[in-house]
Amino acid sequence: MTGPSGRAAATPTHGLGGVADAGAFLARLVRLDPLAPVRLRPTGGPGRVALWARLPWQVLVVRTVAGESAEDVTVAAADLLGELERGGVALPTRRDAAWRWPLPPARSTQVEALPVVELRRIAQAAAGTLRTASEQGVAGRAVGQRALRDALLDHVAVLVTPEETPAAPVEVSQRLVQGVVRMGFLGAADGPAAGPDVQVRVAGRWVGLVGPYGAAWSQKATDLAVTPLAGRPNG
Repeated sequence: MTGPSGRAAATPTHGLGGVADAGAFLARLVRLDPLAPVRLRPTGGPGRVALWARLPWQVLVVRTVAGESAEDVTVAAADLLGELERGGVALPTRRDAAWRWPLPPARSTQVEALPVVELRRIAQAAAGTLRTASEQGVAGRAVGQRALRDALLDHVAVLVTPEETPAAPVEVSQRLVQGVVRMGFLGAADGPAAGPDVQVRVAGRWVGLVGPYGAAWSQKATDLAVTPLAGRPNG
């Protein structure tokens, strides 16, 4: 393929330098959703690229890795993972229209810090509850796996009461907890219990859990579908 000057047009590259970090993010994402898109977005700082994705339970996740990206692009996560595993640098086919969700504001405020070990305990307790209810039912009645999962995900796992009143309490749903745990944002499960706490942050109507290796964000249910988006949001 040649450009207007007759010279071969440059092949777009993904620009990712933190291949191991990006690969870990993409591998977990593809296991959860093989068809998921991933958005590569310049962070505003030099040498860093934010990888954004949406999990099947309506939570946005992001991990910032080393790299350079001049454009805000969306590709298939599986395609990008395959390119990284081959050691390639080409940007997979753009699928910008596949991204249909707004992003949280860039600025946020920390309202609480939670120990990593506590979030792991909450996630494990939810998994145990789901397993028991699936096997034994609820109050002696069988309940569908989907209904059980959705009920658990909607459960408020942590309620943060801001010190400055009359600010409303901040609800951290099990959806967010599962997001940071399932995406590996807390680090290795068999690693040391001590380490950076997970920040509970708010940005407008968004609530986020920011772990050592990435963050999960969600809006309140009443904010999820207020106005149809015209075209692609730029977040």
